[in-house]
Formats: sequence, structure tokens, C-alpha cells
Amino acid sequence: MLAGQLMDLRSMLHQQGVIFAYSGYVTEPVLSGVGEALKQKLTIDDADTKTLRSVFAVFVEQMQNIIRYSAEKARQELPPADEKGALMEMRYGILTIGREGGDYVVCAGNLVRKADVARLEERLEKIRNMSKNDLKILYKEQLRAEPEQGSKGAGLGLTEIARRASKPIEYDFANVDGDYVFFALRATI
Repeated sequence: MLAGQLMDLRSMLHQQGVIFAYSGYVTEPVLSGVGEALKQKLTIDDADTKTLRSVFAVFVEQMQNIIRYSAEKARQELPPADEKGALMEMRYGILTIGREGGDYVVCAGNLVRKADVARLEERLEKIRNMSKNDLKILYKEQLRAEPEQGSKGAGLGLTEIARRASKPIEYDFANVDGDYVFFALRATI
């Protein structure tokens, strides 16, 4: 991109209150590095401890969702060091953190398979319509339960995001092609 195009993108992000924007392949080291910068920015902004913890927790959950579930990925078989071959994999997504008035807003998006949309939407609607107390109960139940089939973590991520958000989480899907949709999730803190 030329300077003018990047400047236009920067201006658009600034106008929308975005203080961090990441688009690309995500790994745990990327999560750690951006996370450290986010903590510093929130400290500079003089965010209270509860807000800092909540924004950081939602950021981590959103990035981990991309790392674990984005359907857009780059992968390579690594030569086996022993009898088991290893797989190097990176997944692609976008995440922004911004300000709207006195709130922080964490938005993330990535490709998901169309076949997963109904299950994901059902889960999101359930969580979205729960009270803070109901979310707390669900979270404790999920801690004790076995992870859902197909889950690549403890299954707590979306519940944790909803618990930390000050408003109901928002989500949307945009068709990409016959197999994939773009999934976006927004949490206000």
C-alpha cells in the first residue's frame, strides 16, 4: 500500500475510536506481544483495575478463538523428530480494540464453516440473553463439565466474554461463499 492508502486506513480507524487493530495470522507469541502493548496503553489511559482486567480478558478470549477456530489457516507438515509427525499451523483473523465514549469495545472476526453457524448462533443467543448471575452459574457449570464435542479448549471463552461485557455481546455473519461465512463478535466493556 502507498502512504496515502495507509494514511486513509489510519484516519478511518482513528475516527472510529480504534486504538489497536490487528489483521493477519495469529499465534500465541502475537497474542502475548499485543497483550503487553494493550496493558501499557490501558495503564497510560489510566483505566481502573477492573476495566483493565476485563478488556484484557476479552482480548485474550477473542484472540484464542481466532487461534483455535478460524477456518482460514496456513499449515505445513514438519519433518518428524520421532515417529509422530508435527504440524505447524497459523490461523487468520482480525481484532480491533477501541473507545466509544467511556467504554472500550473489542471486536474480532474470522472465517467459520457454514456447517458450524447454527450451533454457534444458538450458543451465542443463549449467552446473549442471560443475566450476569445466570452467566456466572453457567461459567461454574462449564468449569466442572467436559468440553463440548469439537471444542479445542475448556469451552468457557464465549461465556467469559459475555460475563466481562457491560452490555450484551453482539455478533453477525456475512456470507463468503458456499462453504464459509465471516463471523464477527463485539464486546463492550
